[in-house]
Amino acid sequence: MEWSTWLRLPTTVLLVLAALFALATLVQLVMVRQRLHGGQPFAASGRALLCLLFFALTVVLGGMGYALRGYRLLAQESPVVDIDARILSPQRWALTLSWPDGSTRQVQLAGDDWRVEAVVLKWKLPALLSGLPPLYRLDRLSGRYDDPEQEATAPRTVISFRSTDGFDLLNLKRSYPQWLPEVDTVFGSGAYLPLVDEGHYSVSLMRTGALVARPDEATAARIASPL
Repeated sequence: MEWSTWLRLPTTVLLVLAALFALATLVQLVMVRQRLHGGQPFAASGRALLCLLFFALTVVLGGMGYALRGYRLLAQESPVVDIDARILSPQRWALTLSWPDGSTRQVQLAGDDWRVEAVVLKWKLPALLSGLPPLYRLDRLSGRYDDPEQEATAPRTVISFRSTDGFDLLNLKRSYPQWLPEVDTVFGSGAYLPLVDEGHYSVSLMRTGALVARPDEATAARIASPL
């Protein structure tokens, strides 16, 4: 079987195969011991070779399954927020924000694009491979102008998502990093897209900690043909 075929196998299958070869390794060890006690050194040598082969397959399949589990997790995305845009006047927009829990928020924004930013907490490699997802907190939504000069002089809109209430793990990491040794990094991530009337956008978070913004097909067509 080619390596590309092995790489397509589900992680569970690889780990099950690794467990089966581990069991076969133990069986061969028992057979080696029996052959040695029975005065059959040549037969014991053959069983020993099989034992080494099965052990190597156990290590390879187990390591590949665990490694591929990490890559599969990194490819997954978690929905963060959906954004619906409606134009009020040139460079003035009404946005509806919808979160996965069903809550919504109405805001107004100035600019040609919207930009959403988040603070992301990533775990160190052992915790990441074990399945712990990155933690994130939406930080702000802001408007962005295409013209750099207008960006410097035109009215800016910045909408904060921060809350002063409750326990904040990310702030705890900054203040007392020794309390959370498994935390790898705390960094900012952002994404932006052009605003169009009746536009619909989805923002998701990848396992790498990067925010990804995507328009739906109708919105992408409007962005491609603004006139």
